[in-house]
Amino acid sequence: MVVHSAAERVLAGLDPEQRSAVTAPAGPVCILAGAGTGKTRAVTSRIAHRALTGGISARHVLAVTFTARAAAEMRARLTALGVGGVQARTFHAAALRQVRYFAPRLLEGRAMPELLDSKVRVVTLAAAKVGLRADRAAARDLAGEIEWAKSSLVEPGEYVVAAAKALRETPHEPAKVAEVFAAYERLKRGNGVIDFEDMLRAAVWGIEEHADVAEQVRGQYRHFVVDEYQDVNPLQQRLLDAWLGGRDDLTVVGDASQTIYSFTGATSSYLIDFPRRHRNATVVRLVRDYRSTPQVVGLANAVISQARGAEARLRLELHGQRPPGPEPELRIFTDEPAEANAVAARCRALVDGGTPAREIAVLFRTNAQSEAYEKALTEAAVPYVVQGAERFFERPEVRQAMIALRAATRSIPGETPLPAAVVEGLAAVGWAPDAPPAGGAARERWEALAALLQLAEEYAATPEVVPIGEAVAIERPVTLGDFNEELARRAAQQHVPTVEGVTLASLHSAKGLEWDAVFLVGLAEGTLPTIYAKTPEQVEEERRLLYVGVTRAREWLWLSYAAARSPGGRARRPSRFLPQLDRSGGGERAGASPARRTERRRAQVVSCRICGATLLAGADRKLGRCPTCPSDLDEELYERLRDWRQRVAGAQKVPAYVVFTDATLTALAERKPGRTEELIAIAGIGPRKLGLYGDTVLALVAGAGVDEVCPQKSFEI
Repeated sequence: MVVHSAAERVLAGLDPEQRSAVTAPAGPVCILAGAGTGKTRAVTSRIAHRALTGGISARHVLAVTFTARAAAEMRARLTALGVGGVQARTFHAAALRQVRYFAPRLLEGRAMPELLDSKVRVVTLAAAKVGLRADRAAARDLAGEIEWAKSSLVEPGEYVVAAAKALRETPHEPAKVAEVFAAYERLKRGNGVIDFEDMLRAAVWGIEEHADVAEQVRGQYRHFVVDEYQDVNPLQQRLLDAWLGGRDDLTVVGDASQTIYSFTGATSSYLIDFPRRHRNATVVRLVRDYRSTPQVVGLANAVISQARGAEARLRLELHGQRPPGPEPELRIFTDEPAEANAVAARCRALVDGGTPAREIAVLFRTNAQSEAYEKALTEAAVPYVVQGAERFFERPEVRQAMIALRAATRSIPGETPLPAAVVEGLAAVGWAPDAPPAGGAARERWEALAALLQLAEEYAATPEVVPIGEAVAIERPVTLGDFNEELARRAAQQHVPTVEGVTLASLHSAKGLEWDAVFLVGLAEGTLPTIYAKTPEQVEEERRLLYVGVTRAREWLWLSYAAARSPGGRARRPSRFLPQLDRSGGGERAGASPARRTERRRAQVVSCRICGATLLAGADRKLGRCPTCPSDLDEELYERLRDWRQRVAGAQKVPAYVVFTDATLTALAERKPGRTEELIAIAGIGPRKLGLYGDTVLALVAGAGVDEVCPQKSFEI
């Protein structure tokens, strides 16, 4: 009876879809869980319910995920549910534990090789062995290619063909990368060390090639759970298959729309093909979003609804469960500095209004974009922390560049224009203003130094004014020395340690996190999607990045882009992934300058007041609901409004739709505005019609008869 009560408590509070996932029969189960739908609760409740009802023993469960934080959360939730003994670990931690345990048997008494915590040092040596000089950024990119190859079960001799087939953008010629790969493997063996991929392969080898090891591992672990299954790579899937040994008590959880790490070797194909690989699989879809307001959920649905490709087959349409909140807003600015300053000002206002700084995030596509926001937040006295990367002025390449620029003041003539002087100074650290190199780390380094040049161009646009007498002054062009002082000032300001602050993060590093307020910035073509996304698959992954960003917000969401990168720069287009939002409701002042109008322009996402979906069609936006959602039309009011409209149109000798369209009358009869503010919120009722008909319409909504509001008078305009 006690066990039964405990199991019933596990089911309490679950929604119907979560309950289906928890109570699904033993065997293969695929839980397609959208953002914010309670996937961790569902999967831990499934483990607990099966254990408490006697279906499984907790000590025979292995739950694997991708971060130590997620594994710790699983263990904590299971303990709270009264179930201890479940092994919840990352793939790497689980493999390392098994390899260490079986090492004496597998290695016949030899010591287990040392585990490398980073490939970079050995890769640098391997590159030198094949005649390739690699700085830290180049070594990181080569290490990333080797990691992709090993995770994809590709050997050095197979790399060239595999890279071409996968359309890899390699940091060097593929044949040269293959040489570095082979030299890296030889150096590891010679030094008696292994990397993380070797460890996973050792765990696979131990099970596949040693029957006694396989028997012991499979006797210990009989029930498996895999979180974030869309991020599994071929090597991890090989290990999972080895653990299973042909058995099928496997629960996987994932969301194909959050597949954003394919460049590392992760693939959603295993999630997509799960029902085909497991013919008797139970598939459950979790679509009730408990994280975000219906307005945010509606925008997320609108972004991902246009997705194409294999992942789109498993696209989930989320349904917001929280009370309504503010509409997401789109802001357009003249240039990136204006965008950053506006974001900082709004962060300041949110903090002053009581929102904790830790509940605010500014998310961007690349780490090189952070500098503008670090500066703007510093000047607005808003504390911040950088997630997943060093602060801009703490990055090694930026520190080296600043040293080079200080040294350049001794050799570059003082009259050299500042941008040209910076380009010349940066040449000392190997930077040139041509096309950025291939490879993530090398490109990120290039972009960080390019950001320094952009700062120089902006700084040079504001020459120093030097007084030379009463009411007389001249403009003095800024020099490289002046610019170095400015960089030192900014670096000093941004090195102030913070305990709590607004989070600055790339979209990749934001996955798995959430905040009350989220700013998605830099949403321009060439940035999101990045200019380097050339294939349809790469473009779709960029779309999913925006979707992940949108779904990080609980209540308040801002989307923005700059019409130009710098003041007076070349015009850019907004990201193709943004829904076709209505940009007519401007907040612009008559007589404002074009630049001011651009900066002040804002667009409101209109969401269905019933289901929360984003409304794009004009008639739907006017009604405030989807055409398929149930209408709450007051038919008696609608008929009075039609009668009144007919009389007014007849008096004015105009068609009835000139007064109000049928859609506007329907919106009035459904929404029944009681105040002027509610009336003008209905699309189709602008200042002119408000002045002509506003009081009359409010009176009709309040219950007045048509004869009361339509005395015999002129309706001439």
